[in-house]
Amino acid sequence: MPKHITSPMTQDVLVDLKAGDQVLISGTLYVARDAAHKRLVAALDTGEELPLDIAGQTIYYMGPSPAKPGQVIGAAGPTTSGRMDAYAPRLMAEGLKGMIGKGARTAAVKEAMQEYKAVYFAALGGAGALIAKCIKKAEVVAYDDLGAEALRRLEVENLPATVVNDIYGGDLYEEGKMRYRLDPDGAAGADT
Repeated sequence: MPKHITSPMTQDVLVDLKAGDQVLISGTLYVARDAAHKRLVAALDTGEELPLDIAGQTIYYMGPSPAKPGQVIGAAGPTTSGRMDAYAPRLMAEGLKGMIGKGARTAAVKEAMQEYKAVYFAALGGAGALIAKCIKKAEVVAYDDLGAEALRRLEVENLPATVVNDIYGGDLYEEGKMRYRLDPDGAAGADT
């Protein structure tokens, strides 16, 4: 049964999430890819105020396709999270609590998630049109010149995701590999 959670997230929500949990996210998400992340971190490095209050927020790594008439947003599937790994620890240090994307994270990002108590969710790649139906409102908040990579604020309702990395060091991808690895005699891992 999926857990219903709201973003921005509180510490009470984060302590209850474990790698492998299915969630339905409602509330506010921000959209940013690598170009926007680079600007956010550059702003922090020069002491500028960010265009969002990042405390407790969740960033969805996504670049939407153009909306058709009558739609809030076009297809809104996740992009590869690794492109944001150089920036994620700095944003977590400032209070970022959630990230949504696809693919594994680096060791440095996973360590930062434990240190700063943040989680990483995977959204289903290839399901951008379905995910878009969960988005009730979308607006550009900064970096409009980046087009699809502009910083956006979304209001979402029941956006489906899976907890990949939790605040305790749990890693669904690594657990999955361990479950199905073969021992030297060719037998499957201990969990099968």
